[in-house]
Amino acid sequence: MDESFVDLLERNADHARAFGDRFDEVQEAQHPVAVTVCCSDSRVLQDSIWNNDEPGRIFSSGNIGNRVVQRTTDGEVVSGDVLYPLLHTGTQLAVVVGHTGCGAVTATYDGLSGDASDAPGIEHSIDLLGSHLAAGIEALPDDLDRRDAVNRLVEYNVDRQVQFLRESDDVPDAVDVVGVVYDFQDVYSDRRGEVQVINVEGETDVEALREAHPEVADRIDRLWEY
Repeated sequence: MDESFVDLLERNADHARAFGDRFDEVQEAQHPVAVTVCCSDSRVLQDSIWNNDEPGRIFSSGNIGNRVVQRTTDGEVVSGDVLYPLLHTGTQLAVVVGHTGCGAVTATYDGLSGDASDAPGIEHSIDLLGSHLAAGIEALPDDLDRRDAVNRLVEYNVDRQVQFLRESDDVPDAVDVVGVVYDFQDVYSDRRGEVQVINVEGETDVEALREAHPEVADRIDRLWEY
């Protein structure tokens, strides 16, 4: 058997010993306070971002590019793994979590600004981003290098996913939608692992956000006002 899987099982044993009694209150139902839509990048530790070790507290949804969009025969809709807790568990907060240096955003940028190809399943996921990022790529300043362009598009992508949630008739009006960027590459500061709030209910102006939310003003920043 693959040694990496054996190691995973050993780590799970440690988890079971530490967490066994933490499931007592949530064995039969869940009522998470938030659904987070994270990129499935292995460097994005979805629960650890929030220092969460409480089962049932956060409904974590992950995919490449932290997308809320799912394509159906009826067109684009909010993905079921994001929508489920908003409709069925009483969750009233959705947080879209982008991250610096996102590979999915990078692939979308490369695909829309040049030639790129990949396996069909990956291309399908990238295409779901592409239709929403094309205008952002067109708006990028000409003097940006590739790294800076990608990190600005990370913000643009988060904004588009927030917008899609807010405009969907399927998302209850009572749901608050927030967009953030998880930084482990020293893009916003040297405090690796911090989350920067870039969008609250569609508001993206940094000063307006800081004035409206002084309790988290030091965590509100963005790279690009477009």
